[in-house]
Amino acid sequence: MRAIQINGCCRADEMKVAELPLPQVKPGWVLVKVFAAGLNHSEALLRMFEADNDYIATPIVPGIECVGEIADPGDSGFTVGDKVIALMGGMGRSFNGSYAEYTLMPVKNVFKVTTDLDWISLAAVPETYFTAFGSLTEGLQLASGDCLLVRGATSTVGKATIQLGKAMGATVIAACRKESSFDELKSIGADCCIVDDERIHEQDLSFKPNKLLELVGPRTLHDSLLTVTRPGYVCNTGILGNVFSVANFDPIKYIPNGVFLTGFFSNFPTQEIIDRMFAVIKSAGIQPLYSKVFTMEQIAEAHTLLEKGGAGGKIVLKIR
Repeated sequence: MRAIQINGCCRADEMKVAELPLPQVKPGWVLVKVFAAGLNHSEALLRMFEADNDYIATPIVPGIECVGEIADPGDSGFTVGDKVIALMGGMGRSFNGSYAEYTLMPVKNVFKVTTDLDWISLAAVPETYFTAFGSLTEGLQLASGDCLLVRGATSTVGKATIQLGKAMGATVIAACRKESSFDELKSIGADCCIVDDERIHEQDLSFKPNKLLELVGPRTLHDSLLTVTRPGYVCNTGILGNVFSVANFDPIKYIPNGVFLTGFFSNFPTQEIIDRMFAVIKSAGIQPLYSKVFTMEQIAEAHTLLEKGGAGGKIVLKIR
């Protein structure tokens, strides 16, 4: 099979398509015929900084998500030809991931889906939309009638959150750094947009959010906690602000009375939450968002863009 494998940290232009043996199914694992894979910043970090560490099982095929069909179900209970998505749980780090024509996955990582989406559109869903949906449902307990503020709205997860939040009956405020992004954010469901000056709690907002998804992270987290109503919920899911912890964190003084601070870690998907997510996508007619599509032969170009940013949305790797 064709695959992209790295032996350690390397430059984007060192990534090449190679021939690898077809994986053989073993108990508790399934063989997935991959049609497409979404690319993620964590895969660029793997290639640039992580791959030389002992906890990475090099040589490794990167990729933390994919879409495809069951090629060999082994002892899993799946059927050959089932349409599936696979994500997280060690993909592309502990074992070979999705940059390949076939990938061997633990059963717990693979989820059957019923959808009419084409393969490229479907490839934009797994990690991005699951992170958004899990943040809304588990982290924020979003309900129809809530007012949701999405901080980091122009990110891939931010845009997915706007789509899903609107579909779930919320009024959606999109916060971003530039007014030039407002028209795009409104076109995908935002009811209003504001410029994120890192002091949103001092702004005179048209809508007062009772739920807030924090994708910028610790850099703006305290401002987010001050922005929501009492009671209110803030879910910290992202670290786009490149600040990774809160210095001298004192929860009693840091978290306002009546505000609930939660988080969402996307490493534990379940069939039940995947089913619920696709039900919302289907019922609302959501078109998954992506910006660029590359073939396997274009992996160096794709990873260069992934590394430098500027794609303007999700990058998809077309495998077939």
